[in-house]
Amino acid sequence: MGRSAAFFDLDKTVIAKSSALAFGRPFYRDGLITRRDAVKAAYAHLAFKIGGADDAGMAKIRDYVAELCKGWSAEQVRQIVDETLHELIKPYVYAEAATLISEHQAVGRDVVLVSASGEEFVRPIGEQLGVSDVIATRMRIIDGVYTGEIDFYAAGAGKVSAVKDLAAERGYDLAECYAYSDSISDAPLLETVGNPSAVNPDRGLRRFATEKGWPILEFRRPVPLGARVRKQLMERPAVPVAAAAVGVGVAIGIAWYGHRRRTRAANAANPTT
Repeated sequence: MGRSAAFFDLDKTVIAKSSALAFGRPFYRDGLITRRDAVKAAYAHLAFKIGGADDAGMAKIRDYVAELCKGWSAEQVRQIVDETLHELIKPYVYAEAATLISEHQAVGRDVVLVSASGEEFVRPIGEQLGVSDVIATRMRIIDGVYTGEIDFYAAGAGKVSAVKDLAAERGYDLAECYAYSDSISDAPLLETVGNPSAVNPDRGLRRFATEKGWPILEFRRPVPLGARVRKQLMERPAVPVAAAAVGVGVAIGIAWYGHRRRTRAANAANPTT
């Protein structure tokens, strides 16, 4: 038996929300995203997470994400993430996922988060879960500015390629590895390992997993991440947050946030109403 690993998708598999969602709100607040951007990004996110995407669809989403970020100041983004990581995100981790992660680690298996979201905010979430290995989208930054290019897009075939490269580098026996995801878009990733499981699967993945005879897991018990890892965080240094890259789904919920912000402003201007 060779060395093995467990690969976990992040959104709706390990945490009960979109990791990019919470960052979309302060990005909108600080003018990095417009209302028009919100509508387009929301559509791209839903198409990707609910219906999946073929290669052409993946390319369109990738190109849109790159164009959306073009010209952003890396320093401004870093400040936003530094200020809001613990205040706004506070992702809820599924207790079942946390238990699985611990079980894999207990037998000496590496755990890797594999997400289409930006590396710089996936990594801190992973660190708080005790997971240091991350495969995520990487945006290109030159002279402190996002160029509108993507160095690596962690979706579809990109995930599979990265997993295979990591397996070759570390000597993983993929037949002995595990993978978990909620999306039909990750079917190629799940097929790459010997022990795939569908977690809270969308309709496409549920049907595919049933045909393949894969286990279907239902995670239903999210708990505050901080409550699970408070002791762990006290025992090690805080994780620094680098410039945040934006992955698929950055703007879901931004329209709601804009409405909430306008309501607060109106109430402040008319305190007696």
